[in-house]
Amino acid sequence: MAIRAIRHYPDPVLSQRARPVDCIDAQIRQLVEDMVETMYAAPGVGLAAPQVGVLQRVIVIDCGSKERPELIRAINPQILAQAGECCEEEGCLSVPGYYAHVRRSDWVRVRYQLPDGCWREQEAEGLLAVAFQHEIDHLDGRLFVDRLSSLKKGIFRKKYPRIREQQQEQL
Repeated sequence: MAIRAIRHYPDPVLSQRARPVDCIDAQIRQLVEDMVETMYAAPGVGLAAPQVGVLQRVIVIDCGSKERPELIRAINPQILAQAGECCEEEGCLSVPGYYAHVRRSDWVRVRYQLPDGCWREQEAEGLLAVAFQHEIDHLDGRLFVDRLSSLKKGIFRKKYPRIREQQQEQL
């Protein structure tokens, strides 16, 4: 397993749509495990393949705790149904240091393949539902800041270069 470099906004790969995985082979399984390692090292609760520069429909999520991890490895995930509404503060490993409230569904039913190729359907609510939506957005070339109002996007575009500058100074 290897920790991969996380791409940051405005890297163009983050705005591209990922391709479906046609064949789950050793290379895809290695990507999944590298993503798990990268997500935990960051640390984060989710990571999508485009965030590590790979335009494949692969995500990993863990909304559990250190004591009780709840790791999900999802290939070709898709939202089958969604309901309710929530507005939670989100952040993103690809937009470090910036957080904003985003409206999303509070419940989702998702379908995805496991690394062994089997399909699984799962219902999720709360943080896990938000995480699935956030990571699947990445696969469609969309960041959480793309879901903000025009006014808030404008504020983000003005503030974010200063945030990144401060982060670089701290390194």
